[in-house]
Amino acid sequence: ERAKAILASSQDLVEYADAAGKPMSGTIRLGVIPTIAPFLLPNVLPDIREHYPNLKIALREDLSANLLARLVDHQLDFALIALPYDTAGLLVKELFVDEFWVVARADDPALKGKDIHLPAKMAERLLLLEEGHCLRDHTMQACKRSDIRNADGVEATSLLTLLQMVESGMGIALLPEMAVKGGLLNGTTLLARPLAPPAPKRVIALVARASTAHLEEFQALAESIEARFKSSPRISRGSRKSFQRV
Repeated sequence: ERAKAILASSQDLVEYADAAGKPMSGTIRLGVIPTIAPFLLPNVLPDIREHYPNLKIALREDLSANLLARLVDHQLDFALIALPYDTAGLLVKELFVDEFWVVARADDPALKGKDIHLPAKMAERLLLLEEGHCLRDHTMQACKRSDIRNADGVEATSLLTLLQMVESGMGIALLPEMAVKGGLLNGTTLLARPLAPPAPKRVIALVARASTAHLEEFQALAESIEARFKSSPRISRGSRKSFQRV
């Protein structure tokens, strides 16, 4: 692992020398988790192309653990992930807060009442993504549970499958606000409602190697994402600090 880190830092140094005098150009390899990619990238990438026409973005969608492993191995330059997640040793820029909403069928008792909470009985009905998805861990953290098992032992491999399971009456789910507002429920009969404060949430963050040769591109991409989401009435901004080394 130390050898990999040294090699990645050496490659970053070479890239830094090659890019001298040519900022915001070339290709950036960006990894994005599946619960962010379809809802954020269609809004942000056109802005990047407009403002930085010489910068190309090569995308890879994968789970957080795989993206961070590729980042450390110099196979990716940046990754868009959801916190909390172990980012020790990486450059981290928190972008905005993404709260969780309850999704259920219209007649489900979980949606009744003025304020929506997560009592123990509701938590027992929550459906989850399979192991490896950070949304699964965030859902369990929201319920203050170390584990949740569906009675049928069924878990979803994607958000679309999760919605189909909810629509079939197998239970309810927690979805990120960006997915709800991104139209994921279109074409279904499901309803989504925000949870009463303090609502469980995740923090969308951009991460890179501490030795990255692309600091200017890192900051530009972070600012483009923040600018796109800062006007949302419910999605709130992340920390106003500049990126932090963890």
